[in-house]
Amino acid sequence: MHATNLLSSTKRIGTGLSFIIFPIVFVFAFSVHPGLLHPHFLSPSELILRAHGASGLLHFGHALVTLNTALLVVVALHFMKHLNHTAAAWTGYLGGALAVLGSLALAADKGALCLTMSALTELSDTEFMNMMPGLLAIFSQQGWMFLIWGIVFLPIGFGIQAIALLESKSLPTWQSLLFLIGVLLIGTPDGVEIINLTASILLTIAFVPYGINLIRKPS
Repeated sequence: MHATNLLSSTKRIGTGLSFIIFPIVFVFAFSVHPGLLHPHFLSPSELILRAHGASGLLHFGHALVTLNTALLVVVALHFMKHLNHTAAAWTGYLGGALAVLGSLALAADKGALCLTMSALTELSDTEFMNMMPGLLAIFSQQGWMFLIWGIVFLPIGFGIQAIALLESKSLPTWQSLLFLIGVLLIGTPDGVEIINLTASILLTIAFVPYGINLIRKPS
């Protein structure tokens, strides 16, 4: 019985920490992007040049986001379970399944388009420019790279769960609304990270208290 209670407490605390850590990681990762206060959509070539000239802090932020995808899976599964005994159970299940797929695509996106660029930082400008045709093919998502578009399932899936939480009143309305607005804005394309940062702050406001509550109250 003691071992069962310890496992249950560990799962609850781990889930609570996931709700606290995941939005804070997004806040940090988006806040270190260059040109934050000069937003404009970036072409593939501009993305490549920005990544090549980026500081180590940006690459570190991308590494954290890659790891953060595991916490997003925890959140999606938690809300699936949370909605399980409500009229929105199937909606929560569908949203959770899409959010998990989107989380996997986000991990692939950061691995393929961001972390790999950190390996090229020591190349000379000439060597780097010689690689541009191949990099453009990658950043233009040629071939099987199109699978990265699965990232759109992330805001769609969590958006569905947020609507289910609103309809079932399983969370306070203000938290569900911030969740919905935040996940719909966080998928804004590269170059206008100020919007992504704002979305991350909304998610932080919504979920840090929720995570603390999970840790403090077993019920």
